Amino acid sequence: MTNAPRPRRVVVLASGTGSTMRAVLEAARDESYGARVVGLVTDKEGAGALDIAREFGIPTAVVRLADFESRALWDQAIARTIATFDPELVLLAGFMRMLGEPSLERFGGRILNTHPALLPAYPGAHGVRDALAGGAKVTGCTVIVVDHGVDTGPIVAQAAVEVRDDDTEATLHERIKGVERGLVVRTLGRLAREGWTVTGRSVRIGAATPTSEEEE
Repeated sequence: MTNAPRPRRVVVLASGTGSTMRAVLEAARDESYGARVVGLVTDKEGAGALDIAREFGIPTAVVRLADFESRALWDQAIARTIATFDPELVLLAGFMRMLGEPSLERFGGRILNTHPALLPAYPGAHGVRDALAGGAKVTGCTVIVVDHGVDTGPIVAQAAVEVRDDDTEATLHERIKGVERGLVVRTLGRLAREGWTVTGRSVRIGAATPTSEEEE
């Protein structure tokens, strides 16, 4: 009888309610999922994600931008805080700030984020609104590996959501969020179990060891 592989260590960064983190934590109750959340880092003292982390017994850290003299110092503090949890994957789950160079240098190729549109279409802060304004009949959500740009990282996975004739930004976004949580859970689990390689714009799932082009 062989032992099951050790789950990969995941640190979640969240600024809001933590609904995506909860979905991951629920999935991780199954030992075969392949990933284990070992810490939550937030930039908001009142983030709902903190309550969920306490419910599941997950260690937390709050790193507020207002507590630092400059954005550069905050960037360094975020990278140091993430590193204290020794993660193999970093998941941005409703984290409302871009990660700076210190985090990208330290965890490049291992940071995941989601966007409520089918990238490269409709990047930026208003992906749902822009899809409606553009007359899209189908939009959705995308999981990417974070790079230095805004929603420009290599695409890992996508899921489509139909745009209905009577949709508002709120109704469409709510349906996308439901699909997005499932996509994140599935994608994170696959990466954790199977490994991945990032080469340029391509993400290949199934590599034995996670690497990025810069690490090769």
